[in-house]
Amino acid sequence: MLSQQFLRLTLGSLKTHNVVLSPVAGIKYFPPPKNYDDIELPERKRLRVYEKVPQFPPNLKPPKMQKRLRYMRGPELLHNTLQLKQFGVVATGGGRMRHEHFEMARLVVARHLDQKRMFAIWRVEPVWQPITKKGQGQRMGGGKGAIDHYVTPIKTGRIILEIGGKCEYAEVQTMLRIIAERLPFAAEPVSQQIMEKKAADEKWREENNRNPYTMKYIIQNNMGGCHKHLSPFDHRWYGKYV
Repeated sequence: MLSQQFLRLTLGSLKTHNVVLSPVAGIKYFPPPKNYDDIELPERKRLRVYEKVPQFPPNLKPPKMQKRLRYMRGPELLHNTLQLKQFGVVATGGGRMRHEHFEMARLVVARHLDQKRMFAIWRVEPVWQPITKKGQGQRMGGGKGAIDHYVTPIKTGRIILEIGGKCEYAEVQTMLRIIAERLPFAAEPVSQQIMEKKAADEKWREENNRNPYTMKYIIQNNMGGCHKHLSPFDHRWYGKYV
């Protein structure tokens, strides 16, 4: 008897009047394509080739310099926005760019860029800061070593390069990601919408924070005697930038 009742219930659930149909076809809305009439492509589409060594007058000896780590610490206050309001690579940490990194980015852009409707520009200056190095096996002393190579110091928030033209972010995201992953410091591909969303989220978190014990409050009030473990840069940026 139980098997017969179970069979009736099973067959009854397979009847057509027990099946609920939901329409899947209908009028769909597709937004119109973007208008790129206001974008003008420059004559030079690719990135410019930067020199490996800065040029000095013939009667001037190339000057040497100290490390000056302050050139890499803290936030970038000037070149931290996209001029073209489209896409680019932004540094999320401080570091130094050598000539090899400039060439890497230039070759990746030259390989993936569609010159018929895209172009790229640099947002960093060529290498200019000298880095000295002594030969292997030398003893201490003897003065400062010879210039080994030149670098460009980068701060957090600095725009490395920009991509513009008649294109979408999905078309250039892979190219920008490859460049960001091969840089010697932390970086990420961004668009104008991504940067605006990040700024809005950070502002919202600061305005809606309910925890009074922020890093700024802890450092300013020397909670737990933290001053003896902090550097002057922590007192300036409250642990936000290394």
